[in-house]
Amino acid sequence: MDGAGTHGAGTDDPGTEGRPGSPRLVRRKTVLRAALAATAAIPVALAGGPALARTFAAGGTAPQLTPACDDGDDPTPEQMEGPYFKPRSPQRTSLLEPGMPGTRLTVTGYVFGRACRPLAGVPLDFWQADDNGAYDNTGYRLRGHQFTDSRGSFALTTIVPGLYPGRTRHLHVKLQAPGRPVLTTQLYFPNEPRNTTDTLFDPRLLMTVRDAGGGREAAFDFVLDVPQDPGPGP
Repeated sequence: MDGAGTHGAGTDDPGTEGRPGSPRLVRRKTVLRAALAATAAIPVALAGGPALARTFAAGGTAPQLTPACDDGDDPTPEQMEGPYFKPRSPQRTSLLEPGMPGTRLTVTGYVFGRACRPLAGVPLDFWQADDNGAYDNTGYRLRGHQFTDSRGSFALTTIVPGLYPGRTRHLHVKLQAPGRPVLTTQLYFPNEPRNTTDTLFDPRLLMTVRDAGGGREAAFDFVLDVPQDPGPGP
C-alpha cells in the first residue's frame, strides 16, 4: 500500500476558516466529528478528556482545521514516501515493544471523504524512526497498518520519533480508499525548532499535540480525494 493524505489537525497558526468574511463559517467536519465522537467509546488514553486530542488547543480554544473539510474542498496534501518504506507491515494498532525507549505517543483521528463523511475500512500504514532517529530496515519495528472502524476513526499507539540529520520530527503514513489512488504523506509536531529548516515541512500537516500522563497525545483528521454526496447540512 502506498500513499496517505489528509487535511488535518489544528495548528498553532489558525487558517482562514474562522476569520470574519470567510465563506466557510459553518464547519461541516467539526460538526460531524463531534457527532461521531459522541457515539463512540472514548479511547483509554483520552479517558476523562475530550474524545479527540485536537478538540481543544492550548488555552481551551477550538483549533482551526487546515484546511477545512467542506463540500468540494481539497484533500490532504501529499508528501514524498522517502527511502524507508517497507510493504507488508504487520496489522496492529500499537507499535510499542517491551523495553522500547522513548516517549509514549497516541495518535487518534478520522478519515473523511471530500464531503466530510467518514470512510470505514480505509487502511493506514504507519512507519517512523525510533527514539534515536533510526529506521528498522531489516524487520518491522515501529511499522504497522490498521483500518478505520465503522465510524471512520483510527488510533495508533507508538513513541515520539527521534531526530536525524536534515529532518524534523515526523510520522509517515499511507492511506487508500477502495478504488482510489494511494495517498502518501507525513505528519508533523508543532513547536519543533527544525520545522523552520526542514524543506519538506508543511504546516498543513501539523498534528494537534498535548502532554498527558507522562506521554503525548496527538490528533489529525485525514481528507481523501473521494467524491461524496454531502447529504443534509450540519
